[in-house]
Amino acid sequence: MDAGSPLPKAPRGTSPDIALVGIYEISKILTDPNRLEVTLASVVNVLSSMLQMRRGMIVVLDDKGDPDIVATTGWTPKRAGEIRSQVPQKAVDQIAATAMPLVVHDVANHPLFEGIREAGDYPEHSKVSFIGVPVKANQRVIGTISIDRVWDGHTQFRFDEDVRFLAMVANLVGQTIRMFGMIAEDRDRLISEQHRLQKSVASSHAKPGVADDIGSSGVLGSSQAVQRVLRMAKTVAKSNTTVLLRGESGTGKELFARVIHDNSSRKGKPFIKLNCAALPESMLETELFGHEKGSFTGAIGQRQGRFEIAHNGTLFLDEIGEISAAFQSKLLRVLQEGEFERVGGNRTVKVDVRMICATNRNLEEAVAKGEFRADLYYRISVVPLMLPPLRERRGDIPQLAYAFLRKFNDENHRQASFSNGAIDIMQRCNFPGNVRELENCVRRTATLARRDLIDKEDFACTNDQCLSAMLWKSSSQRAPLPIAEITQARAAPPKPAAPHPAPIEPPAAPPAPPVPPVHVARAPASNDVPVSKGGAHDDASAAAADAAAKIIDRERLLEAMERSGWAQAKAGRILGLTPRQIGYALKKYGIEVHQL
Repeated sequence: MDAGSPLPKAPRGTSPDIALVGIYEISKILTDPNRLEVTLASVVNVLSSMLQMRRGMIVVLDDKGDPDIVATTGWTPKRAGEIRSQVPQKAVDQIAATAMPLVVHDVANHPLFEGIREAGDYPEHSKVSFIGVPVKANQRVIGTISIDRVWDGHTQFRFDEDVRFLAMVANLVGQTIRMFGMIAEDRDRLISEQHRLQKSVASSHAKPGVADDIGSSGVLGSSQAVQRVLRMAKTVAKSNTTVLLRGESGTGKELFARVIHDNSSRKGKPFIKLNCAALPESMLETELFGHEKGSFTGAIGQRQGRFEIAHNGTLFLDEIGEISAAFQSKLLRVLQEGEFERVGGNRTVKVDVRMICATNRNLEEAVAKGEFRADLYYRISVVPLMLPPLRERRGDIPQLAYAFLRKFNDENHRQASFSNGAIDIMQRCNFPGNVRELENCVRRTATLARRDLIDKEDFACTNDQCLSAMLWKSSSQRAPLPIAEITQARAAPPKPAAPHPAPIEPPAAPPAPPVPPVHVARAPASNDVPVSKGGAHDDASAAAADAAAKIIDRERLLEAMERSGWAQAKAGRILGLTPRQIGYALKKYGIEVHQL
């Protein structure tokens, strides 16, 4: 403590009862989940309001001993700079160096406080005493807690109980700061490990001989649909226009983004990617814009965001339709002006970045509902590219399947191959998960196959263990993208206009070739109508249903059943037929429906 004449016994500082209540309130504050700066400022508010301790201040020091966080009464992020200028640096340095409490009876005449205290802060003819204690963690001083005591200058206080009380508070605060530091270290370690794994995976994909036939960008396919999108991607790559990749999940949007980057003038510059749906809004802002040191709990240093890392290169934002409305406005400014501020910073950072965004959502519907900003939609959808689903490029399935199988063989030192029956099974599947599901199907089947020659019996769909029908049922309830509606209307044959085909005699159609029954497991639907087996009325209905069945082909019937989740009533509404007619059509084509 500061040397001086011994104080006479007089009214004491903090009473034991008030101190106990104060410790209780502070302990509740320290256990609440909040930013460290807000938590420490709340502790200071308790010292000021309950215990009449003026100018309470908690200073957290960095590794060099400089103030990193300064919390006082009324702390806000905007006042952080002003509050930092009020730190009695000399007194803090002495407490940190000696690791002992410091008591100064009159700060007005003490050299440690020159230029810090201004006249008029306290009542006239009063004296101000300073009490400060160290905050420790692991026997190391990591900060200080200090308060002022105001007295009339005649009756002096005994500060020993104030010192003991502040020491108890300092112990609690020290453990809290240590806990926050450990959480920040774990977070940084996990982020670093994630980045390391991403680089490792990227480098392994770049090794020659793993899947050379997939190409430098990973896009494989000779169908007209894929080649058309590739030509468009290479065309837009010559400019810096923002591109929006549209399509269902698993169609390879990231691979097409890589095609655009590799064929642009930015090739050789950074290609940075981020899945917007994988992070909460607070972390997403930090990941994209970076942060300044001390801007929030755990920000132990300055960090660049993805925009800065991608400077002069390309930034790919996947699942752009999942960002919140608040973050949409922040992203819009970067796209318009090419500048931003790091989290907790005031300096404007300008970047030159080519933006490529991707989504599987119907953004037009989201804009109409007010869930997505219209101005941001127009900014990112300058050049939209529609990626075709795998069911619209079935000719590419054998090429993709062989490429995935070769990759599997290289990784597992196998020599597996497909039979003709296996290729036929895969080409008949709709693959609602697209290329991603096809790769998963190839890997699962190759793993479980008992021989190196993979035949159709090895596939889950031939053993009633495939869940594609359930995926189709859930996906059919989602609103399709506009391009899907256009493509479906263009590809599907015209539907019969008559919903009641009984009085109409349709033209005779050639008999369908015999087809083995397709076994599909499903739950019984309450709106399915059973096929009756007798009666003149049933005979007339059967004749009418048989006539209606001739109008639709087997492929359209299967497609409607899959889209409806094998509910005959739903399939009838899709095709303009009744459930009874659907039942007779299924019977005609030998398509069996197993009831669970």
